[in-house]
Amino acid sequence: MKIKEAVEKNFRESLDFLKEAIKFPSVTGEGEEDVQNFIRNKFAAFGDARLVPLPADIKKDPEYTFAEKDLDYSRRKNLVMEYPFSGGGRSLILNSHSDVVPAKQWADAFSPVEKDNIIYGRGACDAKGQVATIYLALLTLKELGVKLKGKLLAEVVIEEEVGGNGALALIRQGYRADGAIVLEASHLKIFPANRGAVWFRLDIEGKSVHMGRITEGVNAIEKTCILMRRMKEYEGRLIEESKNVPLFEEFKQPVQVNFGTIRGGSWPSMVCGDATLEGGVGFLPNKDINRIKKELKDVIENTGDDWINNHYKLSFPKLHNDAYAIPVDHPLVEAMKKAEMDSEVKPEIEGFIASCDARLFNKVGKMPVVVFGPGKLDYAHSDNEQIDTSQIKMAAEILVRTVLNWCGTE
Repeated sequence: MKIKEAVEKNFRESLDFLKEAIKFPSVTGEGEEDVQNFIRNKFAAFGDARLVPLPADIKKDPEYTFAEKDLDYSRRKNLVMEYPFSGGGRSLILNSHSDVVPAKQWADAFSPVEKDNIIYGRGACDAKGQVATIYLALLTLKELGVKLKGKLLAEVVIEEEVGGNGALALIRQGYRADGAIVLEASHLKIFPANRGAVWFRLDIEGKSVHMGRITEGVNAIEKTCILMRRMKEYEGRLIEESKNVPLFEEFKQPVQVNFGTIRGGSWPSMVCGDATLEGGVGFLPNKDINRIKKELKDVIENTGDDWINNHYKLSFPKLHNDAYAIPVDHPLVEAMKKAEMDSEVKPEIEGFIASCDARLFNKVGKMPVVVFGPGKLDYAHSDNEQIDTSQIKMAAEILVRTVLNWCGTE
């Protein structure tokens, strides 16, 4: 009851924190600096809170994700707060992000509104509501006068929305722990597994001639259509091979091959001489990203079309998020299950059908990690983005209990 009372006592402060955070238009690559300073000033009340520059050579990292435009790191930094600890316990990272997607069609996106226990605004659900949850958990630990044995790190990173460069930087800089919880909109479900996603670019060269000499040309659009048909056949095999993957059984189609954009040619009466197809592949932990890339390449090279084999270029210049899974009976999962039961929440264990920074902790940092947090993923990135404030309260209580169980106390 002391935990519940402490959460309740500090609940209103966490909501005020969230509304202030939403006011910062921290679109990826543009506005994270100010919101990171705001959060650092708030988190400084709990321990050593510092802004950590990204490494100068981060863009050379093989896991780095390039965005539509070149990103500058001279002013935008990650935030790390270290809670005081005495030693002898397990370490834990609580991670979320402060960057948000644009809100071009939502004029009041950065003017938060609270109504009927709902807070509306860009970032409310993804993921400033989750940062507010960490803040409430820290307020509660301080209220209770908790002295932890294990190290607790609270991280608020930049650039999650373009592929996770902020989290990647901290992992490369040595910020690691015995476990990590990445806060996203999970509706209080525990996700020890994460779907992967990789974006591809396929360039096809044809031979452009006037349509009156069509037999002398090679149409790049027609060759692309052949490849699209073969890639959809590959999607069918991918779906079949991914049936009954643990934690993803309930989803209708958790894997897919998607065509997002296609461009080609320059004139209606000319045989198209070049075409570019861009899309993405979603996949489950039964395959890793390198296998997916190889399978796509094999699909292209096994069409039986010599022209395609000699005139294509397949690349993966943007999003490349791997899938991951840890055992459902891992001690970190068990610690969260116990925390939920002690908070009178029935634990639900599933796979996360979106990709996020969690896979970096597991694949790059070699850490056990789960995704957890308040809010429904349905509202993320929408023009009606919102979060149920009661979920922030409950999620913070669950986090506090998890920290106490995992890190240990004096």
